[in-house]
Amino acid sequence: MSVSIFDSFLSTPDMIASFDDAAIVGAMFRFEAALARAQAEEGLIPANAASAIAGVCNAQLYDIPALILAGRRAGSLAIPLVKELTRTVALYDEGAARHVHWGSTSQDVIDTAMVLVTREALQLLDDGLHALCAHLLALAENHLATPVLARTLMQPAQVTSFGFKAAGWLAPLVRARESLRLAAARALQLQLGGAVGTLSVMKEQGAAVAERVAAQLGLKVADAAWHTQRDEWVRLGLEVAVLTGSLGKLATDLSLMAQGEVAELAEPSGNGRGGSSAMPHKRNPVSSMIALAASRRTPQHAAALLSCMDQQHERGLGNWQAELAEWPPLFLSAHGALHALNEAFAGLAVDSARMLRNIASLQGLVFAESASSYLAGAIGRPAAHALLERLTVRVSAEGRPLDALLTDAVKADAQLAAHVDLQMLVTLFDPVVALAPARGLAAMQLDGLRRRCAELDTTHPFREV
Repeated sequence: MSVSIFDSFLSTPDMIASFDDAAIVGAMFRFEAALARAQAEEGLIPANAASAIAGVCNAQLYDIPALILAGRRAGSLAIPLVKELTRTVALYDEGAARHVHWGSTSQDVIDTAMVLVTREALQLLDDGLHALCAHLLALAENHLATPVLARTLMQPAQVTSFGFKAAGWLAPLVRARESLRLAAARALQLQLGGAVGTLSVMKEQGAAVAERVAAQLGLKVADAAWHTQRDEWVRLGLEVAVLTGSLGKLATDLSLMAQGEVAELAEPSGNGRGGSSAMPHKRNPVSSMIALAASRRTPQHAAALLSCMDQQHERGLGNWQAELAEWPPLFLSAHGALHALNEAFAGLAVDSARMLRNIASLQGLVFAESASSYLAGAIGRPAAHALLERLTVRVSAEGRPLDALLTDAVKADAQLAAHVDLQMLVTLFDPVVALAPARGLAAMQLDGLRRRCAELDTTHPFREV
């Protein structure tokens, strides 16, 4: 598969190679070799024919660009591939050539090839998720007690724990890693149905041949041909899209916290990373930029997969072909975003002092809810809420911090002074005290996430044995 310079900018060489022309053609030849061997083992074709066929099922022996050009004219890459395979086998054994691709159909070889290269692509995603989850787990554990502003509707809201925020980034990625494995367990299956899905040419031996082919390729045997039953396959693609969306959310938060006016986080810099052609002072968040750009492209590809599901009868006309084209970009974007964010979090700079200064710059306003809840015990919730509303207006007008205004208000009100512990009230404006609920929740959440990550790391479902 050829990609533009801009596509490659948002992906990785490894993922591009997983879906390139040589990888897909090579996977198609693996199918043809496995089919011939399986049929020979079942006595459907001579053993020497299977050996002759398998012996030339090597993509390096063929002119791949010519096959692709011929496939465009034929309407399927499988047609010229099988033709060239047959011709090549005939050079060595004319009798064996009669058994090439016997009882199969074009969609069998192409779908199975896509399953094989997708398995390799899923391994790349799983490896990337393993690394990013490890970075985020360490970040969350190291910053459980680090106060940071929580922001809602893009505005400062309350104080939370940075560890709690990082756990919120981690959790969807752990779920994505689990969901991809579950979806793949259903979707990574052999496609072998013959002309209309019935394996009619192989008759009663068709099921046994399918078992043998699947075993050679390390795939699950499908209950039946899924030529136009694309539900499990599309679900797998949609899980990749959801993963990329979660990576986009993470990149959004990272880029916002890395803004110069906020400056709580910073991506790694140096060696020209994140520089500007015009402004020497710039430190651009390039990892976030790549992840955001990759995630922005994903919804269209996911929607296209869904739109291709209404495939006609026993073989789709146009929609299956469109699905094939839409499939690789999902993985290119997901791995590009993963790779970029792994680079960012491997060298992420956390400015906890700046986090505290940003909290302090709001002059206590983000503690208003806690103070109101505490005062409600003395004067009731409506009165406490009204008092804090009046005082927050004065913070902006007078430039005095809320805790100082509130302390004065308590001292000036006999009822409040009789029921309010001023020392306790002051502690409500302490960021470390304020983050305690978030810290406790994060610690519990991280226990579960750490355990799930460890369990995921014990198995490698996408690696061939």
